[in-house]
Amino acid sequence: MRKRDEPVRLTKIYTRAGDAGETSLGDGTRVPKTDPRVEAYGAVDELNAALGLVLAGEVSASVRALLGQVQNELFDLGADLAVPSSPDGRERLRVTGSQVAALEQACDTFNERLEPLRSFVLPGGTETAARLHVARTICRRAERRALHVEDANPDAIAYLNRLSDLLFILARAANVDEGVPEPLWKPGASR
Repeated sequence: MRKRDEPVRLTKIYTRAGDAGETSLGDGTRVPKTDPRVEAYGAVDELNAALGLVLAGEVSASVRALLGQVQNELFDLGADLAVPSSPDGRERLRVTGSQVAALEQACDTFNERLEPLRSFVLPGGTETAARLHVARTICRRAERRALHVEDANPDAIAYLNRLSDLLFILARAANVDEGVPEPLWKPGASR
C-alpha cells in the first residue's frame, strides 16, 4: 500500500476506460465525464496548467516557490473534489482551513507594497501579469464549477476563492516589479 506522502506511480497512461464518455472518481464510482465533480476537478487541472505557464516565464524566487506550492496543493484539491464524502468515515485527502489561511497571509504579504486601487484593473501590462490574470479567471471558473459539486468541501471552495485573490495581487505586483503602469478601466472612454 502506498504511503500518504509517497508519489503516485503510473505505469500505463492510456486505459481505454474513458472511451465511452465515462470516467472513475477517486472512490472508483463510474460517472459521465460531464458530471459536475469531473467538470470541477477538470477546471482545477486547467488552472494548474495555467500556473505552469506563469512559472515557465520570469518570476521572482518568492513567487516561484509560492506558486510551486500552490500547484501541489491544487493536485490535493483535485483529489478532494474527485472523492465524494464517505459515510464510512474513512480519512480522505481534503483541503484544510490552514491552507486557506496561508493563502490569506500570502495575499497580505504581496499586497502590502501595492498602491490602493483607484479603478478596476484591466488584465495586462507585463506578460507575467497577463498570464497571472488568465490563471485568475480560470481559478474563478474552477470555483464556480466546484459550487455545483453536491458535497464539496467548503475549505476547497474557500481555497479557490482566496487563490483567485492572490493571483490578482500577484498580477498587480508583476506590473509594479517591471515598472509597467497598471492598465485601468476608464468607464465610457471609447464613447
